[in-house]
Amino acid sequence: MTGAKRHPARGLETNGTIPPQRSMRAIAQDRYGDAEVLHEAHLPIPVPRDNEVLVRVHAAGLDRGTWHVMTGTPLLMRLAFGFRGPRNPVPGLDLAGTVVGMGSAVTGFAVGDAVHGFGQGTFAEYAVAREDRLAAKPASLDFAQAAVIPVSAATALQALRLGRIAAGQRVLVIGASGGVGSYAVQLAKALGAEVTGVAGPAKQDLVRTLGADHAIDRSREDFAERTGHYDLIVDIAGNPTLGRLRKALAPKGTAIIVGGEGAGRWLGMGRQFRAVALSPFIGQRLAMLASAQRAADLEELAGFIESGAVRPHLDKSFPLARVPEAMQHLVAGKARGKIAIII
Repeated sequence: MTGAKRHPARGLETNGTIPPQRSMRAIAQDRYGDAEVLHEAHLPIPVPRDNEVLVRVHAAGLDRGTWHVMTGTPLLMRLAFGFRGPRNPVPGLDLAGTVVGMGSAVTGFAVGDAVHGFGQGTFAEYAVAREDRLAAKPASLDFAQAAVIPVSAATALQALRLGRIAAGQRVLVIGASGGVGSYAVQLAKALGAEVTGVAGPAKQDLVRTLGADHAIDRSREDFAERTGHYDLIVDIAGNPTLGRLRKALAPKGTAIIVGGEGAGRWLGMGRQFRAVALSPFIGQRLAMLASAQRAADLEELAGFIESGAVRPHLDKSFPLARVPEAMQHLVAGKARGKIAIII
């Protein structure tokens, strides 16, 4: 990196872009709970490890996984994130911003690069991310749009990949108007499927705008009672019984369960485990997705984005100080697509 120098307090390459006060604005929490546990704080700027990149965050994405970490539910999650409260007090996973520093083992990025990806504690002015979880920001997107790609779009891509999607298949997306669902509809269409989306009555127009061939109003129609069967069902944060999923599936069809709300305080995945246990004994394939954070998926998604086949549908943007309000908007089910946090 031409002109780069070592930050005296950190020993990392910086190009003089980290402020000398060594602190940052952030949203933090010291205990699990609802949105009221979130508050503004001034915290030390994180120090990247050898394989990590320090990013000046311009925008972050809000996703349902961040809500789970905030509330500490299901309780099994606390084994990874902390029993009494989160080990990392700053929530947030998605980010888009500018590289300002990096560890000694990082070779793929330089100070000044515009990036997006999966970070740690991204509701802050600065966040760290592993090099293998970052990619160049798509040139056609601004930072807010780029910030709402990683978690939701990568999850949708992985779900369709796990479902072995093929051109010409009939695909049902349950939860088609949310973060993951909005990308699943667009990606399935781009891959040549005939797509039906399930959403609430206020979001039928969005489902069609995303490119779905058919839209089902869940308040008026049961997808399992429709004539015909689906080759692939992607169930995103819904809670239909396995019997209803199987009724809608073709005899050799596949159902991928991405998530489920209200599915148990302790594990939160009882339905998923039952599906996996049942799958070997029936003609249909039932599977659950354990999503991963990889730069390779972001790079694959960039091709869909730059071709115009996939675009982030940005519902609202909130400034950093209004993250609690943004979280309440998400939990209330009002989001149409994705929510961005502008920093």
